[in-house]
Amino acid sequence: MAQIGFYHLLRLPLEQALPRLLDKAVTAGMRAVVMAGSAERVEDLNALLWTYAEDSWLPHGSRADGEPAHQPVWLTDCDENPNGATVLVLCDGVVPATLAGFSRCLDLFDGTDEQAVAAARGRWKAWKEAGHELVYYQQTERGGWEEKARS
Repeated sequence: MAQIGFYHLLRLPLEQALPRLLDKAVTAGMRAVVMAGSAERVEDLNALLWTYAEDSWLPHGSRADGEPAHQPVWLTDCDENPNGATVLVLCDGVVPATLAGFSRCLDLFDGTDEQAVAAARGRWKAWKEAGHELVYYQQTERGGWEEKARS
C-alpha cells in the first residue's frame, strides 16, 4: 500500500510548492510522475519547471518531449507511469485509477478553495477505507510543511 500525503496549500500556490517538493524527491534519488488535470496544465507546469528558479535545474519531461525512461520527473494528464517512478504527485484534484507501483503519493490541494478542500476530504476518506497510510501536512507561514495528522 502506498503512503499518501495530503499537502494543504495555504501560503504558497501549487506553482511555488510543487517545484520544491519535486526537487527534494529528485535530490533523494526518486523518480516522480506528476498527474495534472489537463494537457494544457501539463504544458504550463512544463514551462514552470524550467523557469521557477534561476539557480536551479529540475530535469523533467512530458509526452511532448518523449523519452520517459530518461526523465526523473514525468508530467502527464493520463494515468501512467512510463518513467518507473515511485512517487506520484496529484494536482488539480485528479484521482488515479490505481496507486500500484508507487510507494508514495502526494495529493496537493488549494486550501483557499472550499471545493478543493471538500474534494480532498472525500479522497482522504476513500483512501483510508482502502487501507492506505495517510499523512496530512499543512503549509506553514514560511512555505514549509508541518505534519498535522496521520491515519
